[in-house]
Amino acid sequence: LIDLRLSTHNNRVDFAAEGLAYAFRFGAGAWHGIEAMRLLDAPLSVLCVPEIARQLHTPGDLLQQTLLRSYRTDEWPAWFQAAGLATQAAPPQSIMFDSSLAMMEAALQGSGVALAPAMMFSRQLAQDVIRQPFDVGISTGSYWLTRLQSRAETPAMLAFKQWLLEQVKGL
Repeated sequence: LIDLRLSTHNNRVDFAAEGLAYAFRFGAGAWHGIEAMRLLDAPLSVLCVPEIARQLHTPGDLLQQTLLRSYRTDEWPAWFQAAGLATQAAPPQSIMFDSSLAMMEAALQGSGVALAPAMMFSRQLAQDVIRQPFDVGISTGSYWLTRLQSRAETPAMLAFKQWLLEQVKGL
């Protein structure tokens, strides 16, 4: 029997204080004292409701929209650069979120255009409740399974890791 506890937040992970065996983290995979196993990439793409997508013919049309973003201020400028647009001196109106799920909820309500990992929202894309109007995506990191290097993996941890690797293999 494996006791699985899921907790989501953007705070720094404290394995010892929180009693964690593993933690999923997003980034470059280099954390002091942490063993990190890359699980998958999650490139960021423009996502929005169909009504807004119909107004977007070129990436420049995004400059007339409210941009929904994470706390990372470099993501939209990087996306605009990848789409061939010079970084704007005065960025369009934006709203910042600390969670991709909260950002996409705002996008689903028509509050703006999100820059989020499309793979996380494949169900909504398949149901056509959101659309990806441009093929441009940017990579700002990967998802990693992490653990303290100083803690040996238990049989339960190894079983969970094996199961997880099988789940992400087809993604």
